[in-house]
Amino acid sequence: MEQILIVDGYNIIGAWPELRKLRDTSLEEARVKLIGMMTDYQAYKGSRVYIVFDAYKVPGLGGKETSGAVSIRYTKENESADELVERLVGELSGRRKQVYVATSDSVEQHVSFGKGALRLSARELAIEIEIIRKEIRTQISAKDKPMRNSLDNALNKDIKLIFERWRREK
Repeated sequence: MEQILIVDGYNIIGAWPELRKLRDTSLEEARVKLIGMMTDYQAYKGSRVYIVFDAYKVPGLGGKETSGAVSIRYTKENESADELVERLVGELSGRRKQVYVATSDSVEQHVSFGKGALRLSARELAIEIEIIRKEIRTQISAKDKPMRNSLDNALNKDIKLIFERWRREK
């Protein structure tokens, strides 16, 4: 079953302390950091990821772009992020697809749930990302550990028998 994650970008930025702190100095840096985190999430999980940013009061900004395999959507003029998320849920839902909406906006959660999506709170998404980071670190450290190359692993069966006989004779 294909999994699709729709992220309410500014809601997540406002909910995660690391991004909220960054947002207070540079909103653009907070957006870039979130996009990077979601790109890592997408690469690990294999899910399709959409990040929605509200451009409600910015004329002419609406549209879409991609960052790797992550699709970034900006709302059109006079369109809220909630409306775009709801539209995406409707467009992307279907057979053999499970759509998740990551937001802590309870109204958006209920509306998305009503359209067939499952909710993922900002906190739940943060926990999932932290679990993924730990799994990646574990996999990397396992690859960094040298494999044990014992003589026993390198010898064929006949030679092992000869050595075993010598050992027993002593």
